Amino acid sequence: MPCVFCEIAAGRSPASIIYQDASVAAFMTLRPTAPGECLVIPKTHIDHSTDIPDEIAQRIMVVAQRIGRRMRSSFPLDRVGFLVHGYGVTHAHLIIVPQQGPHHLTSDRFARIDDGRIAFDMSGIPVADRATLDEHARRLASDH
Repeated sequence: MPCVFCEIAAGRSPASIIYQDASVAAFMTLRPTAPGECLVIPKTHIDHSTDIPDEIAQRIMVVAQRIGRRMRSSFPLDRVGFLVHGYGVTHAHLIIVPQQGPHHLTSDRFARIDDGRIAFDMSGIPVADRATLDEHARRLASDH
């Protein structure tokens, strides 16, 4: 099965693009935990974030910083968080999260009680509609 992020980077799968250049792409998260959540990827398929070449890692962070600044003026939020966890899509990515409190990145969006234990998954987070994702991408896009 092809990598969905590689398909997006190649223009073969739909995405609400915020920014792209020769080495990185930024687009809206399909299941955002808050309005404006998005991510930045290397266009080349790299599984582990620690394997990203330094120059591309620097580019990812610069693009994320610029989008994060724009996020602060475009959406109501307490803070902007960056998350790299390595699961979900096996293509390195940096998630930019408009945080709505100190536990936003983990427990208050992904947590549920399953048979008396805390479990984390995305099943309770709906897929956002494309029109909303496109509008949020437009609000976050600027010169990078």
